[in-house]
This record gives sequence, structure tokens and C-alpha cells, in this order.
Amino acid sequence: MYLYQKQRRYFAQVTGGLEELAIDELKELGGYGFQPSYRGVFFCAESKNLYKIVYKSRIITRVLAPLVQFKISDDKTLYGKAKSIRWSDFLNQSRSFRIFANIAHSEIKHSQYAAQVLKDAIVDQLREKTGERPSVDLKSPDVVINLYIHNNKATISLDLSGESLHKRKYRKINTIAPMQETLAAAIVRAAKWDGETPLYDPMCGSGTILCEALMHYCKIPAAHYKDKFGFMYLPEYHEEDWLFVKKLADDQIRELPQNLVFGSDSSPEAIKAAGENLNTFYQGISVNLKVSPFQNLKNLSNYTIMTNPPYGYRMGNESELQLTYKIFGDFLKNECKNSLAYVYCGNRELIKFIGLRTSFKMPMKNGDLDGRLLKFELY
Repeated sequence: MYLYQKQRRYFAQVTGGLEELAIDELKELGGYGFQPSYRGVFFCAESKNLYKIVYKSRIITRVLAPLVQFKISDDKTLYGKAKSIRWSDFLNQSRSFRIFANIAHSEIKHSQYAAQVLKDAIVDQLREKTGERPSVDLKSPDVVINLYIHNNKATISLDLSGESLHKRKYRKINTIAPMQETLAAAIVRAAKWDGETPLYDPMCGSGTILCEALMHYCKIPAAHYKDKFGFMYLPEYHEEDWLFVKKLADDQIRELPQNLVFGSDSSPEAIKAAGENLNTFYQGISVNLKVSPFQNLKNLSNYTIMTNPPYGYRMGNESELQLTYKIFGDFLKNECKNSLAYVYCGNRELIKFIGLRTSFKMPMKNGDLDGRLLKFELY
């Protein structure tokens, strides 16, 4: 038996800082037995709930099913252990695959080399067994295999997500430094926004927060636009169970009321991009967009403000950004009375220029940036 089969135990990869939010989401989706780890959470789930987690999770990036785990001293050990796995359980000549490798504190120093050794073991075993080999596909593989080596301990896993779950497939046009979808979803979740108050993003860029808010309110599964998943290549995969889970989730999709979600930006190009991205959803027509700098917005009282202002690192010089944050703080204070504001700042040095007291500062990474989600209660 493989490791995941013994305890129904899997690993959910998440962006740093989102582990607790991920555990709350996993509980809702039927997971149990949680153990937080570095940039992820170990959890247990039965098959139907596993399908549900992969299909509906908004915060998780990947779900991994560990196959084997072993001590590793060199490339020969990796090759031998990898070749002992019965790869015909997951692969054949008609299925393509790809390997992602991550290595730290190991005798094998380079992840690309480790991935090559693992690939050779897979191909050699299947070629010896069947006379044919599966193909490698770096763009759209059927099967994704994950290799993680830390302190000379290797874990080989099957990626049940296939393509990363942050790729929702609604992003048609990008603007500069777009926010990752899972981070935007985490902001919506941390805000506990439920549609009781209208939501406004006054610096919406290409509309990632707006799209995630729409999907959240309309109960659109995060992977609704994906057509293949890694769990489909598990030996115990049951298509009937998957189709039942998918239909149950899709049947809950609902409309978006008018005048509930709003977005604006000073850039016409950004608003065009946001409109194109929102048009992925038929509910997107109900999102109100306009070209306007936030300084021109008036009387946003009793709103939930949710936004990701520019924070440097490719976006502008420091003095301009400091002034922008001060003006934005004045805007929140003067025009957003009786509202709650959730502001993601990727550069913590800029937070003080907003000039308002925060209700919380929640660590959330955005790639290599160690950002903070700020909550302001405005009176």
C-alpha cells in the first residue's frame, strides 16, 4: 500500500501565513486530523471529500498524496527507491507526466537534477515492463509527480490537483504585479464577507479580488473551469463518486445581485482587464466597474472595502507611494464611515503612512513578499 492509502492522509500546500485559514476551509469540506507544517497542512479525508476539497478549495494551491518516504544519501538511492514504485498504477504510454522537485539541506543539491533522476527511474521501469514509455509534458501533463527532499528525507507524491489550483482560468488579461488568486480568496475569507454589505475595491487592477468575491458569493467552485485533475489517475478513483460530488457543488451556484460588488481604478487599461476577467462568469455582468482614482470616490459608508494598493517593487518610487498611502488613509477616514476596510500591503514599511489604527495585521505572503492584511474599523 502507498502511504496515503494507509491513513487517508494527504498534504495541502498553501501560501505562507494561510495555514489556519486553510484548516478552517478543510474542516468545512470534510477534512480532519489536521497537522500544520511548513507552508501546508497534513489532513485526512475520505474519497468523496477529497474530490470536494480539490474541486472547491479556494486557498489551497496543491493537494499531494504521498506514495513513499525514505532516507536518501545519493542519486542511486533516489533512483532505486523510485524504480520500486509500481508506476503502472498511475501511468501508461498514453498518459503524459511532469515532475516538480523541491530540495533543501540534502546531499543532492539541485532540484532539476533530482527531478531528472526520478524521471529516469519512471521511464526505465515502464519501458522495461511494457516496451513503451510515457511522454513528458511540461505544459499540460496528465499526471503530476512531486518530489520533496528535506534533511536527506525524500517524499514522492502524486499531485491530486494536476495543474496548480490557483489557476482558476478566469484571468484573461493581466496588469502589473497581479495578486495571486489564492491570496485574494484568503482575503475574502479572512474578511468573512457574506454579502450583507456591498463590497468595493477602489484600486481593483485586473479584478482578482472582485473575481474571488464573486466566486465566493455565487458559490462557484474554485476549480469549476478545470476539466482534469490528478485524483483521476489514482488506482481507487471512482468516476461516479466524482460526478456526484461535482454535480452537488455545481447545483449550489447562484446569481449575483445588482449593486453588491463594485470596483474602480484610475487606469482605463486595468478596468478593461477587470471587465474581461469578470466576463468569464455570466454573473460578472452584475459587477459595477468604472474608471476613477480612489480620491474621487465619495460616501462609501456601510461598505466592505477590500483592496490591494500598489506597494513598490516595480510599482513606483518610495516617496510617491508614501504620499499615496497617506491620501488613501485620509480617504478611508473621510469617505468610508461605518465601513470595514481590508487592505493588503506587500511592503510593511508603508503601513504607517495610512495613519489609522488597525484591528488586526494578518501575515500573508504573496510570492516572496512577506505582506500583511490590515483590518480597519471606520467610524
